[in-house]
Amino acid sequence: MRIAVDVMGGDHGCGVVVEGAKRALEAGINISALHLVGQENEIHAALAQTGLRDRRVHVVHASEFLTMDDKPASALRKKRDCSIARAVGLVHDGKADAVVSLGNTGGIFAAATFKLGRIPGVDRGGIATVIPTPDRQFVLLDSGANIECKPVHLAHYAVMGSIYAREVLGYQSPRVGILSIGTEDTKGNELTLEAFRLCKQIEIHFIGNIEGHDLFKGGVDVAVCDGFVGNIVLKTCESLAAAIFSMLKSELTKNPKRQLGALLLRNAFHSIKRRLDPELRSGAPLLGFNGPVIKTHGSARGRAVMNAIRIAAESVEHHVNEIISREIARANERMAAVESAVTTTVTA
Repeated sequence: MRIAVDVMGGDHGCGVVVEGAKRALEAGINISALHLVGQENEIHAALAQTGLRDRRVHVVHASEFLTMDDKPASALRKKRDCSIARAVGLVHDGKADAVVSLGNTGGIFAAATFKLGRIPGVDRGGIATVIPTPDRQFVLLDSGANIECKPVHLAHYAVMGSIYAREVLGYQSPRVGILSIGTEDTKGNELTLEAFRLCKQIEIHFIGNIEGHDLFKGGVDVAVCDGFVGNIVLKTCESLAAAIFSMLKSELTKNPKRQLGALLLRNAFHSIKRRLDPELRSGAPLLGFNGPVIKTHGSARGRAVMNAIRIAAESVEHHVNEIISREIARANERMAAVESAVTTTVTA
């Protein structure tokens, strides 16, 4: 497995990214080559500081990088030698199998669009985020890439999310639902109503509309929505988890009796915290492009970077893109056939 890592896009410098790369190599992840892409003087300094000496590591120099304030499309045109463009270019040139970046989400999405292109038949790529529930996990798609979508985009997200849940998470027949304001078939806006109709036509385990309170009841494996709604859901979940732990800490330290109770329950709290640990699922795949692209938080540190690299390797090992290509083609054929039949019936 050959992974390209954009080391320049994070909030904490390339040192933490190199540390994550070292952890990935030591963790036994199937990696034959790890390309560290960025300003070579900083990478070499980080390699020395972390003590990373591994023949699988290759430094790829990029003279520029995108900042979080850069406007993606214009910045990529101006900064042609930026690290994310060089990293994605390695996948395009067949020198890497997947790319990982902590950088500007829009910049990563734009680089994937311009350099890799979308899988034939996919109108819009999307960001898939895996979110834990009490019993399992669900895939939220799109979680922030496209704030304005057409119904066919949501249908494609349903197909791609179902594939990711099946192939990577191991769910035999993932249940796919459209996030709406009610479970009835007639609830929603024009976007969700038409997406509902399209999803009924394709070969997925479509369970219809779902509401926000259904997400954590274990009844859905893939929640489909546009990026505007998805990003609000994602950020709300992240902040709610942090708020709950903050409230627990405050309440459990108010007096000695509560502190004793907290001590007795310490292992249970640690177990819950591990299950909710965002670093375990720190890599969000951008689905729909001609090559696996993994985005992780700009604030990610070594352990999170290691897991993003692991997720990139899993996407390659499970041939996610190849399966998406086949099943999107089949879904488009079915939707076109249904539309053709409807048109013929109406005109007859």
